[in-house]
Amino acid sequence: MVFDDGSIEEMLGKIDMRSALERMFRALADGSATQPAQTLSLFPDNAGDFITYLGVLASEKVFGAKLSPYIPGDGAALVTAWTLLMSMETGAPLLLCDSKRLTTERTAATSALAVDLLAREDATILTVVGTGAVGLAHLRHVESLRSWREVRLCSPSARSKVGLPDTLANGTSVVTFTDADEAALGADVVMLCTSSGSPVIDVARLQGDALVTSVSTNVANAHEVDPAALSGLDVYCDYRATTPASAGEMKLASAAGTWTSDRLLGDLPELLSGRATLPSRTRPAFFRSIGLGLEDIAAAVAVLAAARA
Repeated sequence: MVFDDGSIEEMLGKIDMRSALERMFRALADGSATQPAQTLSLFPDNAGDFITYLGVLASEKVFGAKLSPYIPGDGAALVTAWTLLMSMETGAPLLLCDSKRLTTERTAATSALAVDLLAREDATILTVVGTGAVGLAHLRHVESLRSWREVRLCSPSARSKVGLPDTLANGTSVVTFTDADEAALGADVVMLCTSSGSPVIDVARLQGDALVTSVSTNVANAHEVDPAALSGLDVYCDYRATTPASAGEMKLASAAGTWTSDRLLGDLPELLSGRATLPSRTRPAFFRSIGLGLEDIAAAVAVLAAARA
């Protein structure tokens, strides 16, 4: 089966991405999945690069890979992604799909899992920094996780605020900001959803029990918080075996000697299996996602199931 972007768009409403990812992370916890490290391959003559995301999901009897190239252009760079899903039983391909939208959805669903596991149960103020497709997907995936009484969306300019929602489906008001630190002040959960290669908020200004989530991009050593700040945070990630070697702020902090990966308090498999230390609530918690190949494999499995149904 081959699905282009239009086909994937039609299918998204039939997929419970968060449940698919939770099953995958539980499989990773019990040893029925394998997650190799992602690899970055450079094109010659600074013509771009591509990241390879691999994964084996034995619980579903599949394996596969996603290839995501970054191709610079005169204007905005071109970023695409395609996932190939194969059978562990026959060795034959099962599915090839455009995974740009799926990447957005699985990234947001992974962050939502972290919010549900790490944020205070009585969290009421949510901030989302970045209001592109990734930021709005994050909002959609977390809007029902807590009883939010205020939601703040931060866009870098007034123009980019056009078309943003004024309320959630349940009537909760949505306030827009242009200053990220102002939007994050006093928030219980701050979701960073930008393509920045440098810090976008000052975590020292956050309230002591806040949760910050951060995602990744193809920018070299991409990071949305200051690497030096990690030593003052309760740090979590999607998968401890691979994330510290790829996440920009973790790599930079390790190189500077201000933080080491053995200070991670847990990852999603450990949190879901009850083996991780929970946040202290005496300082902010930080969850870092780099995007795993297994997330892409789980998303492709969900697409295949929806297509067969």
